[in-house]
Amino acid sequence: MLLLILLYLVLSGVVKVCPCPASCVCMNGSPGAADLRMVQCGDPGMSTIPVSVPANTFKLCLEKTRISRVPRAAFFNLSELRFLWLTYNSITSVHPSSFVNLKALRELRLDGNLLTAFPWEGLRDMPRLQTLVLHNNRLSSLPPQAALFLPNITYLDLSSNRLTILPAELLDLWFPLPGLQEGPVQRKILGLHDNPWLCDCEISLLISLSASLGSSVVLMDPLLMCSRSVDQSGMLLRQVELSRCMRPSVQPAATSVTSSLGSNVLLRCDASGYPTPTLTWIKTSAYTDCCQQDGLQKSKQLPKMLDSFMQESPRVGVRWSIISLNGLSYSDAGEYRCQARNMAGLSEAPIKLKVMGATRLLRPPRKNSKPTLPRVLQRSRKPSKTPAAAAIESRISKGLQTQPEGS
Repeated sequence: MLLLILLYLVLSGVVKVCPCPASCVCMNGSPGAADLRMVQCGDPGMSTIPVSVPANTFKLCLEKTRISRVPRAAFFNLSELRFLWLTYNSITSVHPSSFVNLKALRELRLDGNLLTAFPWEGLRDMPRLQTLVLHNNRLSSLPPQAALFLPNITYLDLSSNRLTILPAELLDLWFPLPGLQEGPVQRKILGLHDNPWLCDCEISLLISLSASLGSSVVLMDPLLMCSRSVDQSGMLLRQVELSRCMRPSVQPAATSVTSSLGSNVLLRCDASGYPTPTLTWIKTSAYTDCCQQDGLQKSKQLPKMLDSFMQESPRVGVRWSIISLNGLSYSDAGEYRCQARNMAGLSEAPIKLKVMGATRLLRPPRKNSKPTLPRVLQRSRKPSKTPAAAAIESRISKGLQTQPEGS
């Protein structure tokens, strides 16, 4: 009878086998997830992350404590964790491997701490993370490689920090060029306000694109305050000039060019944008110099930056460039890319060059004036004799017959 009562208590959830850490409060999950727990720790004297958090915790809140660092694999046993709040503590450092095994985590909040840097590469350990809050810290820079780890983040709050520059790589992530977007467009919410931004084309472009109709990016506060504004050369830009910032567009004179072996050819492209973009040429592929019946055989080659070309800017916002190829050889054939870059971004256009060699003509067969007989007939047929030759042969035969013996 006692065993039956104990079994009933276990099945009804009255008896819990998972202990709660000291100075923390543990609560059952929602009715749909009764086997999961929510753990909240808010002891002002707590200086380290507790290690006895139940493994079935789905939400962990560590708030207003003296915790100053998040060590390696601090939450390794919490594979069911979906919400991690480390808010308003004294955290100054987070190890890049702090979030190992948090494959189910959806939300990470670190607002109200003393972080001067964040280990962006640590986001690889949280493939399902969608919300990242770093509000009210001391972040002073956003590295370009951060864009590699943010594709799945739909809510990013970087407000109230010390950020000054927005990398162009983040603009490419949030506002991809047409044709580069893979899959459906995800709506993203960004908090970038209350930072001493250096107003350049990235910031201007971000504001204008997010305010456009149908934009996939929404700013929590579209009013971004700027400490100062400069252009690419370091000179100050007026607000009216910032509004003109435009990512480059490239238009080649021809997308495909065919020329003969040994000839000269010019490849040209025109670019527009503000500030006025600079142009570079890159050769991305080549052809082998062997000629096949079905054309030139293609081979791979690493991209090569070309130094010999000419460019000129006839007016602000426009630039053209020409590359001259003289005495074409098969090695000149391939794909050339005209690349335009300014503070607002980068774009490029390909031009394919094909080199055609001289065609070899087959030698026509020789014409014989006399018809020739087959070899079989030639062997069986005896040569004909003229009358004079027959008479001489007859006389010689008669003389041999009448010659006396012993002479």
